[in-house]
Amino acid sequence: MTFRAALALCVMAITAAPLGAASPSRADAARAAIHPVASEAAMRRWLGRVPRTTDYPPDFEATMRGQGSAILIEMSSSPGCLPCGDLWGKFARLKARYGISVRTIAKSEAMLRSGRLGLPWIGHPVAWLRPVGDPNRLIPIAVGTDLEANLARNIYLGVKMQTGVRPAVGVRAMAKFTGIVGAGESSGAQP
Repeated sequence: MTFRAALALCVMAITAAPLGAASPSRADAARAAIHPVASEAAMRRWLGRVPRTTDYPPDFEATMRGQGSAILIEMSSSPGCLPCGDLWGKFARLKARYGISVRTIAKSEAMLRSGRLGLPWIGHPVAWLRPVGDPNRLIPIAVGTDLEANLARNIYLGVKMQTGVRPAVGVRAMAKFTGIVGAGESSGAQP
């Protein structure tokens, strides 16, 4: 065995996880993905770590302007929830730009929807997109607040999924929700 091969083997042995080590539990994974914030500064720090969407498809503007009035965004909220206010402000700007309707829903409705879709309830805000006339065709577009560019991308993908794009394509593209939610008793991860 050469010196390089021995060194590589040694480094692999030292850095590899022990053979008997357990993989992270579902609760550990949830805690790592959820970021409850109680201050504007904490929320800005987490948002600063979120990758920003920079590339949009050629039909992005036409799709958003053409379909905006046909969709409704519904989001959960809670008094004093900083990420809720942040998300609401971003949706208000997107509403002005594309004609999208936005409204809040009760926590009980948000929890029910999350359960139907197999999403764990982690707290406010959570946002869904649906056609104006069809309350049963829900697509989650945000779990926690996000960057406005990413929200626009998720709305676009949700519209595309509602109008015929294979769901697997859209879901893969928007699978990284931020998990930046309001701090409080309801925002902890439930195993």
